Amino acid sequence: MPDAYTTRKLSARYPTDLGAWTALARHYKEVMRQKTLSELFARDKKRAQRFQLAAGDLTLDYAKNHINAATHKLLVRLAKEADVPGAVRAMFAGEHINKTEDRPVLHVALRAKISDTVALETPGVRDIWEVLVRMEEFVERVQTGAVVGATGKRLTNIVNIGIGGSDLGPVMVSRALRTYWRDDMRFDSVSNVDGTQLADLQEELDPESTLFVICSKTFTTLETMTNAKAARAWIVERLGERAVVSHFVAASTNHSAMNEFGIHSDYRFGFWDWVGGRYSIWSAVGLSVALVTGMDIFRRLLAGARVMDLHFQQAPLHANMPVTLALLGIWYNNFFGAETQAILPYDNRLERFPAYLQQLHMESNGKSVRLDGKPVKCSTGVVIWGEAGNNAQHSFYQLLHQGTRLIPIDFLLPVQSSGARQAQQDLAIANCLAQSEALMDGQDAPSDEPYRSYKGNNPSNTIVFPALTPETLGQLIALYEHKVFVEGVIWGIDSFDQWGVELGKKVASSLTAAVSGEGQYQGGNASSASLLEIVSRER
Repeated sequence: MPDAYTTRKLSARYPTDLGAWTALARHYKEVMRQKTLSELFARDKKRAQRFQLAAGDLTLDYAKNHINAATHKLLVRLAKEADVPGAVRAMFAGEHINKTEDRPVLHVALRAKISDTVALETPGVRDIWEVLVRMEEFVERVQTGAVVGATGKRLTNIVNIGIGGSDLGPVMVSRALRTYWRDDMRFDSVSNVDGTQLADLQEELDPESTLFVICSKTFTTLETMTNAKAARAWIVERLGERAVVSHFVAASTNHSAMNEFGIHSDYRFGFWDWVGGRYSIWSAVGLSVALVTGMDIFRRLLAGARVMDLHFQQAPLHANMPVTLALLGIWYNNFFGAETQAILPYDNRLERFPAYLQQLHMESNGKSVRLDGKPVKCSTGVVIWGEAGNNAQHSFYQLLHQGTRLIPIDFLLPVQSSGARQAQQDLAIANCLAQSEALMDGQDAPSDEPYRSYKGNNPSNTIVFPALTPETLGQLIALYEHKVFVEGVIWGIDSFDQWGVELGKKVASSLTAAVSGEGQYQGGNASSASLLEIVSRER
């Protein structure tokens, strides 16, 4: 039997119609709009402890937010009235919650144990562990030299070819776990269609020791296959046609296309249509990461995500970390009018985490149409941006401290160094804590020096964890995945499709012949026609 989440009529469930939403709007206008963070702390001596949560290895301090006990209670009530618990059950049960594509959403199954019984009757789910075993065997054979390149050299240069989640995931995770790389292994990536990444790599890499990992579910993605074909041409030019079979591996389901390309039958790793690109790092798309770190490290990443999955399923709403982050996001977006959120990790190995979360949030919740096809009645996704720690302080913190915009912040803070001297990480910790304090408290300035004034009252979360390990990284990624899902549930949108990227692809396809000079522009856009003339002239 389908549960209430899949059968409810969304037309009667606009979040703005819910009693909790109306109460929150009144609470914001009559109470919280006038309160400062400093005042909230002064009125509640136990506030720092009251607004704190633990899940797995993560501790969330959310005391520096414009909330009090009443706000928190109303936000939790909103989650209940939007039936977040029912939506969570539906996802883990394998219900087709991706409505526009009529698919389940089961990235959570990729890191589950079979004993967790996550949607075991869904086609493909029982194959997950077989694929993991095949990945493990392949990784071990590459790392031990049982699998070598065409000339007998060990394959030590791993190059991931993908786009979107098939690039952002492996790149972010590989950099975050740099300290776990095997000493003789190297990771690189190619994603952009302009060809410069591959051209630069060709000057650095030895083709005899290079293994390309092509990540494309359909094996037709324009950017990925353009780069894959260019990489193939390089291998053929340097090592001959027969070398292709030894230097390419693929995460895909299109066997006929892989046959045509020349992918060895043992070098193919499938994944399923219920895995969205931005949620695919847990699948065979993570193969390039496993190749440079070892499969044991990859399994630890999965185990970390599973810890957060279990917390998300089991913790009550008021003590649920992903739910709490989602409710705070809605509070600032829909009631305070915040349009952006900054992600600021104080470990340089997490430098690509803001970009990863940018896709996760903005591709998932950048929607203006609800699941029932009707327009939304409130703002949905926000702009996600950020940079690593101290680099950000010397870049855009000026705007955070003295600008005019409300920008909620998530600080990510590992206590132990992930590979450098601990004394330097201690400096990073001090800077992180100082910035969150200064952004909250601000500072008055002498009347003759108003430019020294810091307005303060800027909200932030701080997520603290012992160290950046495969487990904590898995927990962090899953935390934000579930946060995004809960926001989408409350807004009534489909967080798992991405139709918004299709139109640009379609138009680009129609322009390709005109750009190359092999055809005429058939469209009616005067600006495009003019720009094509400029391109032609400059060429």
